Amino acid sequence: MQPKSGANGTAVTEFILLGLVETPELWPVIFVLFLLAYVVTVGGNLSILAAILVEPKLHTPMYFFLGNLSVMDIGCITVTIPSMLGRLVSHKRTIPYGACLTQLFFFHLLVGVDCFLLTAMAYDRFLAICQPLTYSTRMSQTVQRILVAASWACAFTNALTHTVAISTLNFCGPNVINHFYCDLPQLFQLSCSSTQLNELLLFAVGFIMAGTPVVLIVTSYIHVAAAVLRIRSAEGRKKAFSTCSSHLTVVAIFYGSGIFNYMRLGSAKLSDKDKAVGIFNTVINPMLNPIIYSLRNPDVQAALWRVVLGRWSLV
Repeated sequence: MQPKSGANGTAVTEFILLGLVETPELWPVIFVLFLLAYVVTVGGNLSILAAILVEPKLHTPMYFFLGNLSVMDIGCITVTIPSMLGRLVSHKRTIPYGACLTQLFFFHLLVGVDCFLLTAMAYDRFLAICQPLTYSTRMSQTVQRILVAASWACAFTNALTHTVAISTLNFCGPNVINHFYCDLPQLFQLSCSSTQLNELLLFAVGFIMAGTPVVLIVTSYIHVAAAVLRIRSAEGRKKAFSTCSSHLTVVAIFYGSGIFNYMRLGSAKLSDKDKAVGIFNTVINPMLNPIIYSLRNPDVQAALWRVVLGRWSLV
């Protein structure tokens, strides 16, 4: 997509991403830290995928969704961090208009799939704990595939909608983005067209993409909590809650940072706080997910050790 010519100036053909820090002396430090974070995140999520494949105990719907979530996390950090590292090495902070919109599309696609996968995982926990007798039929392999396919379809529609909508705006003035990747709030600030309709669209679609999953997740866990509290055994209650705590932690971090980032578009100036939230969205969340899911799960830990030691043939 090519930018349209604005009424008050020449159309912008590229943007300047200021990155995390503007001090050149700190760029090597930032490069090393984020390269390490990228390697750890990709390695951690690949390890989770390998553990799910190796351990028969993990061949369940919950870990099927977790495996898909790991793929999304690898994609999410790959869309943003390697390009940032490349700009640090080349000392070139520009990004073409088309590349900026492409990055925005894939970022929202992958994050959108995350939204619905987390919802599917909450539904899985609801069925497993509240309706165990019908769990195997209600969460069959066909249902799992339909839920993942629907997640991709909804996320693709959302990402395409925002990308097409932002491409209709004129960028004919400032082209400096105070961030390390292209995203909607920053581009709205630079447009010389009215962004009112785009912001309304973001709120409306955001309610569907984030609000609806949050309501479904909360509703699922209200039923789960009620069912768990009816378990007479203290050990049984502890085990049931422990299977849900990892997912709830990931949900809280994911939606907390996302809501902060996109629900404050009315602020006069986007600040360095947005960079911190961006780090959470693109680096911290994907890096923490493998740690959170393996921390209190002995089956995942055992499978990870088998992967590390190369003992693939053991059952």
